[in-house]
Amino acid sequence: MLPTSNVTEFIFLGLSSKQEVQRVCFVVFLLMYTAIVLGNSLIVLTIKSSKSLRSPMYFFLSHLSFVEICYSSTTSPKLIVDLLVKKKTISLEGCITQLFFMHFFGGIEIYLLTVMAYDRYVAICKPLHYMTIMSQQMCGLLLGVSWMGGFLHSIAQILLMFRLPFCGPNVIDHYFCDLLPLLELACTDTYFIGQLIVVNGGSLSLISFGVLLTSYAVILVHLRGHSKEGRQKALSTCASHITVVVLLFGPCIFIYMRPSTTLSIDKMVALFYTVITPLLNPVIYSLRNAEVKNAMRKLWFRTLKQNEK
Repeated sequence: MLPTSNVTEFIFLGLSSKQEVQRVCFVVFLLMYTAIVLGNSLIVLTIKSSKSLRSPMYFFLSHLSFVEICYSSTTSPKLIVDLLVKKKTISLEGCITQLFFMHFFGGIEIYLLTVMAYDRYVAICKPLHYMTIMSQQMCGLLLGVSWMGGFLHSIAQILLMFRLPFCGPNVIDHYFCDLLPLLELACTDTYFIGQLIVVNGGSLSLISFGVLLTSYAVILVHLRGHSKEGRQKALSTCASHITVVVLLFGPCIFIYMRPSTTLSIDKMVALFYTVITPLLNPVIYSLRNAEVKNAMRKLWFRTLKQNEK
């Protein structure tokens, strides 16, 4: 708990103040969160149970889907419950906890997407050495680095927030605790801390996005010498990844590269990386991937046969 703070809880304004809109949003976001959990769980279960999905790409995809469930769960359940109550509150400790896990799982997701881009680079540009480079030990190491990177990113953000005193007001024009709204409520000069947040959060998104774009530019140049069928197969795999990258990094860069102010549109933009991207991941990766669809079909038939017995 922040020792210099008089504030013990924060009040969210939520997505809308109209009861009719909130009831509609409750149904919509409940269905979306259910789809996030079920869709990503299906991908994890399919990859774990299928012998044909043992490559490093699917190893990382299963962990990405698991992280998506955890990431969405840091904000969506609270958002859904708050849509049914008049006063939307969260304790100071709960706010800091939500902030920690949101940036923890968000950081892991960013690192995993970068690792997946590296995996595609090796698979397409160095196919003869792919299994040697992307060995089981290397995959485990890259996964561990992703989790450690997410932890260090998040703990750095929390340490910055622990230095801030909150004396009032305590109303947050958002539906979850985030850095920029909290900076505006702090009763001290937050300019320096805001710059540190840019270095830690905004730069992480921008640099990772730059690395991803560069890796795919190299892949596209390399594909010029491949056959038309080979190019189409490689581009189909990469297109799914690029779509997820744009949906996640675009909103993150928009918000976290300007820590000194908040905009009314921030709540709508935040929905992209807290709800929309985790929702679309299973659709993007399964519908554009024949191997995943076939594995899901086999899992479905196998489950039906077991139930019949």
